[in-house]
Amino acid sequence: MTLAETLIRNVAIIAHVDHGKTTLVDGLLKQSHTFRDNQAEMSQTLIMDSMDQEHERGITITAKQTAVFYDGYKINIIDTPGHADFSGEVERTLNMADGVILIVDAQEGPMPQTKFVLKKALELKLKPVVVINKIDKPAARIEEVKDEISDLFLELATDESQLNYPIYYAIARDGKAGKTTDLDDDLHVIFESIINDIPAPKVDEDESKGAQLLVAALAADNYLGKYCIGKIFRGSLKKGQAVKILQNGTSKNAKIDRLFTYKGLGKEETESAIAGDIVALTGVSEANIGDTIASGDNPEALPTIELEPPTLSIYIGPNTSPLKGKEGEFTTSRQIAERLEKELETNIALKIEPDGLGYKVSGRGELHLSVLIETMRREGYELEAGRPEVVYKDIDGVKCEPIEDLTIEVEPEFVGAVSQELGIRKAELKTQDLTSTGATRFTYEISTSALIGLRNMLMTATKGTVLMSSVANGYRPVDSKYKPERNGALVAFESGVSTSYALDAAQARGVLYIPPQVPVYQGMIVGLSNKKDDLDINVCKEKQLTNMRTHASDGAIQLTPYTQLSLEQCLDFLLDDELLEVTPKSLRLRKRQLDPIKRKRENRA
Repeated sequence: MTLAETLIRNVAIIAHVDHGKTTLVDGLLKQSHTFRDNQAEMSQTLIMDSMDQEHERGITITAKQTAVFYDGYKINIIDTPGHADFSGEVERTLNMADGVILIVDAQEGPMPQTKFVLKKALELKLKPVVVINKIDKPAARIEEVKDEISDLFLELATDESQLNYPIYYAIARDGKAGKTTDLDDDLHVIFESIINDIPAPKVDEDESKGAQLLVAALAADNYLGKYCIGKIFRGSLKKGQAVKILQNGTSKNAKIDRLFTYKGLGKEETESAIAGDIVALTGVSEANIGDTIASGDNPEALPTIELEPPTLSIYIGPNTSPLKGKEGEFTTSRQIAERLEKELETNIALKIEPDGLGYKVSGRGELHLSVLIETMRREGYELEAGRPEVVYKDIDGVKCEPIEDLTIEVEPEFVGAVSQELGIRKAELKTQDLTSTGATRFTYEISTSALIGLRNMLMTATKGTVLMSSVANGYRPVDSKYKPERNGALVAFESGVSTSYALDAAQARGVLYIPPQVPVYQGMIVGLSNKKDDLDINVCKEKQLTNMRTHASDGAIQLTPYTQLSLEQCLDFLLDDELLEVTPKSLRLRKRQLDPIKRKRENRA
């Protein structure tokens, strides 16, 4: 046996969003004594979520690698996202694992993303270990959830051996797990399961053929530049070693500058690494995700990483509003193009094509695209974005649209509102059940185009209590395109600064999206009208000074608090003739054609 077979385990943590993946990794990091007792990480939660947006949104966006040592074994752990929009992260990182820990909520049971990630893992022949988490929930239904998991495996298993999987129980938040619901005081059974149930790395022992590493992730810092991260499938790699980068049938010479292995949240430099280990290399900056780094006289490429195609696209281009260049550091088309090209290196589920002054950016869903826009915004970029559109696919000469499996859970009083909205969007109801907590759970089949804006709509209709998730489920011929219905916009026809006096008169016409004393330009959308058609209004008008004084005129203006839209809400608001101006300081809705006279001519045409 090689050292890899005896001392290394590579495991990915997979689950539906909010079922406890990152929390379990927290416990494994702390209980393996990766940190000193006085280190800050010992008192932190969601240690692996390093991005600001991950903490703010409460979700994992990018997959992370870490390594812990337990009982003489090195355990490489990959924490994966649970949201369907970031499934590209899951697909590329599962290639580094030899087994998976599937976490399922003891109350919710298997959800759409549970099915997606398990399907990918089983297709790659990864050994599964099931952990039923959050068993302390008052509405936990452990036996039912075990049956649902069993049904899921029966549906997805690619061979009979995958039906034999161990089940453990946990309260990851408290760092407890057990073989039964009578939990131990720590997570040692999870460590033991990783060592005993997860197989050792499958490696090619014939080192005479040279080394092989498949690049599954990229990282960068200001000190050493670009890192290529992946698992060594054959041979060993050494610092200073000459290698070849194999990509798309071509071969490029390179030299490993530095070689790192993982320990805890950081990397440790090493002179060499063996087959089966997950490493990070510098000096091979021309390599991209899916490429093979190999050595030897006849270097061989590993199979590339296959990804699901994008389902949604959005226009991103330089800001063209009258306020362009006033709030952003990077504003030109060239700067935006360079940033998008850089994003393609690590965000491999994206696709970018030129589109007029800007670019058509395609991804897995609204959240996938809005996270990119928000990231660019925080980095100082100023841009404009269009309405999200579906990416159609030609199958045997037939135009087809992507469809998704949608799961919605609501309290009984909101069932009517949900059914009505999904009926309008032509969703097909598959099942409707009562959960153990008395909530109603729907499963629908819905087109991706009809899914745009649904989350925000249902959040409003259910007073923020709806739980919903979706996962892609293939394509079907386009029957009738769903057209969103929305009232007209309140559009400014004067440029200047908004005033309380003008907004006081305007608020009777609809819902305002701006406060007083903000810059406004002609063609900017300042609110949602009470009527179906757009309405041009003046929100910069000032009160005329006169010598007349009355009790009524001298009263203080009482404005209704304005509605501040989030980035996702702004994107959902847009129609085809509208754009969203995004700067580091502001989000402004606007018409594509700012001049009201030209806009009316275009609408008539």
